[in-house]
Amino acid sequence: MRKHLKRLRVPIFWNVPKKENKWVTRPRPGGHRLFESIPLLTVLRDVLKIADTAEEAKTIITSRKVLVDGRVRTDHKFAIGLMDVLSIPALKKSYRVMPSHKGLELVEVSAAEAAKKLYRVAGKTSAKSGKAQLRMHDGVSMLVDAAEAKKIALGDTLVIELGSKKMGDLLKLEKGAYIIITKGKNAGLAGKIEDIIATGTKEPDKIITKVGGEKLEVIKSYVLVVGKNEPVIKLAG
Repeated sequence: MRKHLKRLRVPIFWNVPKKENKWVTRPRPGGHRLFESIPLLTVLRDVLKIADTAEEAKTIITSRKVLVDGRVRTDHKFAIGLMDVLSIPALKKSYRVMPSHKGLELVEVSAAEAAKKLYRVAGKTSAKSGKAQLRMHDGVSMLVDAAEAKKIALGDTLVIELGSKKMGDLLKLEKGAYIIITKGKNAGLAGKIEDIIATGTKEPDKIITKVGGEKLEVIKSYVLVVGKNEPVIKLAG
């Protein structure tokens, strides 16, 4: 596998100058897709501008000063993506990775909000001893009681306390739910679900939502529920 990427190939939300060095840090494979994530070095140097150089960013990271979802990360290639929470305790700053028209952006959040993360349920399978395994949008797996799992459908969102891993609210993908669009030309826009269209064909199911008085039709897998009647997290802007 190649260790670097050409700067001209990287997404615009990496905020990397195109006319400087030819190469840029390649994210290490993980729960997020290559161009739907940002390596920590790039976050500190180019997005947040906490570091001036790659070496300075590496020093901050290897000094155990950067947390992702409450865990210390010391790999400068570690990639963060949708809904991940980046914290830098020494600066008393926390950020959540949110969708935007550019792809992704980091939104500064309070310490209280940084203590929780939203996970979209991407898969569900039976496990042993009366348990079920849930697979989340970022590759994380969780075991829950089978009885509890019956209440959870693909596309629903779980609110998890990062410290205790305790499950909080279950945000159902249903009419009236507040969603944010995560992909496509309308990424970053948010509104309430007005209708869910099950196509019954190879064509993907659709969501009808209203944003700023305009109705939008979005592929169902392109939305993430962020609240029941209103968002439970801070949105961009």
